[in-house]
Amino acid sequence: MTAPERTALSSARRVVVKIGSRLLAESPASRPATIADQVVELRRRGVEVVIVSSGAIALGIRRLRLAGRPDELPGLQAAAAVGQSLLMQQWEHAFGVHDLTIGQVLVTHDDLGDRRRFLSARLTLRALLDLGVVPIVNENDTVASEEIKFGDNDQLAALVCNLVSADALVILTDVEGVRDATGVRMPIVRDIEREAIPVAGASTSGVGSGGMASKVGSARMVTRTGVPAIVAPGREPEVIVRVLAGMDVGTLFVPPPAGTGVLSSRKHWIAYGAKPEGKLAVDAGAARALTDGGKSLLPAGITAVHGEFELGATVSVVRDDGVEIARGLVAYPSDDLRKISGLQSAAIEARLGYKSIDEAIHRDDLVIL
Repeated sequence: MTAPERTALSSARRVVVKIGSRLLAESPASRPATIADQVVELRRRGVEVVIVSSGAIALGIRRLRLAGRPDELPGLQAAAAVGQSLLMQQWEHAFGVHDLTIGQVLVTHDDLGDRRRFLSARLTLRALLDLGVVPIVNENDTVASEEIKFGDNDQLAALVCNLVSADALVILTDVEGVRDATGVRMPIVRDIEREAIPVAGASTSGVGSGGMASKVGSARMVTRTGVPAIVAPGREPEVIVRVLAGMDVGTLFVPPPAGTGVLSSRKHWIAYGAKPEGKLAVDAGAARALTDGGKSLLPAGITAVHGEFELGATVSVVRDDGVEIARGLVAYPSDDLRKISGLQSAAIEARLGYKSIDEAIHRDDLVIL
């Protein structure tokens, strides 16, 4: 009997499909063609598709005849520069057979970490979809540095789901799905923390940089917005169509029930899209108030301020033992937070000469991780 969570996938009308480096590298011409065939079929059924495509670095390594994946950042960026045009040629040809237009969208984490540029990228992607274009999204590895380490575009795929308000995320990989400790595929995961994270592993292919841990992390991100994620075997015929028909393929990650930790688009961006510019260490009482009580962070609970940042910056909130428990947008710059750390809210104005609000981070601007 088909699980109801599987059946619900057939109602998806906008999906993000992420395809990994190894799948593309082993079959750089035929793999995009098989994906394009499925996208065409889905479009006939009224489903819009956004593709997040890895493969630029892997294709560049092949064209440059390198012995393996470069260890140094300039080597990775050079491979990306060579491979990016090859990658887009493959996608252009695959969709051109069906007389469909593609649009290349290159982004970095800094692009999506800035709220204005995040919203601009959202508008661009939605305009492409409205025009009937198939967006092909990739990290701009040629100029990015930290972005290359994100996990083979897995995290980017989750952020793109938020950008386009997708109904599902399909991550195509070279295995059948997430396997449990005995090596058996897990058809459905309802508790990512307990079921999937302990058995997820890093990449061993030597081509991509992700691995199952990266894919599980991406699924964790996207399910927090109420969107299901599926890790599926990219080599199987018609795999995307079969997944969205509700068939038992790959591993389905089920979102939490409504009202139990599901994040709005804005809070998802605070948690995962914006790069923290600093850290606020908090005492045990403040940590409990945040995680158990759903409270705002008051200056009285802050024990240390790390980094330099301005008003409205995204920061990590950590316990005194260094474990990150939340992220949020600060109501005061770092210099002022240092002056009022440990103080009751009533003393803020006397210390600073002004008071913005009582909280260091208001609960509306705070996400518990």
